[in-house]
Amino acid sequence: MAAWVLTPPGYDPRSRTTYPAVYTAGAFGAGHKLTGQQLSRMWHLMETGAMPPMIWVALDHSSATGTTEFADSVNNGPWGEALVSEVIPALEAKYRMDAKPSGRFLTGHSSGGWFALWTIVRYPQLFGGSWATAPDPVDFHDFLGVDLYAPVANMYHTAGGTPRPLERDHDNVVGTIKEAVRLERVLGHNGGQFRSFEWVFSPRKPDGEPARLFDRETGTVDPAVAAYWRERYDIAHRIEADWPRLGGHLNGKVHVVVGTADSYYLDGPVRRLDAAFRNVGGRADFRYVPGATHSMSMLYAKNGDRDALWREMSRAIYAVARPGQTWGAPR
Repeated sequence: MAAWVLTPPGYDPRSRTTYPAVYTAGAFGAGHKLTGQQLSRMWHLMETGAMPPMIWVALDHSSATGTTEFADSVNNGPWGEALVSEVIPALEAKYRMDAKPSGRFLTGHSSGGWFALWTIVRYPQLFGGSWATAPDPVDFHDFLGVDLYAPVANMYHTAGGTPRPLERDHDNVVGTIKEAVRLERVLGHNGGQFRSFEWVFSPRKPDGEPARLFDRETGTVDPAVAAYWRERYDIAHRIEADWPRLGGHLNGKVHVVVGTADSYYLDGPVRRLDAAFRNVGGRADFRYVPGATHSMSMLYAKNGDRDALWREMSRAIYAVARPGQTWGAPR
């Protein structure tokens, strides 16, 4: 598992000073080097005092099968368990991290946003908070606009025969799911977005391949595969089904930001996750940015400050990691 580690200005490995650690992952196809480019921004914000000092870890969840999203999978292997039981302890032994739940945090965008949510729901006792922007589908009643649990569900068209869109630019449809799947089939057997979901979420067939969620010719969803996905990886379902166990460790730790014009319609499943938290009486922070697409630049900016969400997030992290202390004054 590869990662970039950014220590804050003034970091001294011989000092007794420790720092909160933030684990972040990028969008589909983004390795740690691309995600790590954002760390220069974190350095500048810490250096200028706009952000409290902390250690940032840019994780790589890209693979030959697509993106693992750090979920334990019968196909990809135990990426989540490896992260929390091997990688994080190894980093905490090497760097001056707080090395306790109130000093560990998660962030991510798109597929990285799904990672940030999934990991804190899967291991709520190990982390102090999670900030996800525009996460991959978090409720499979709305998986890219498709209710996977509906009778005769179809990825390519609605019951009325209308093609299902995949991507939009506000009110204009840029492409359909069927077109994207056709392109993916031409480009290669594995590694595309839809195939990547199956490598993460699907059961394993006797031939060693992940089971397909839907027929590539007709778009018909396999209800048995959809049921497997639901019981293991549908985050909203897990919140509602397992809240008595999760609630005491998860309450107040989840923060999600998404645009109301998300390019891949991901605001839909986020609203469903929001409702799931409200249904169980849970506390979570959901924010909808009017007119924003899937672009990070639109989600993180406010009132001309492109780093507004980074600043806000870092102050919230500091409040959890250093209760009773404050860092600077809000800009």
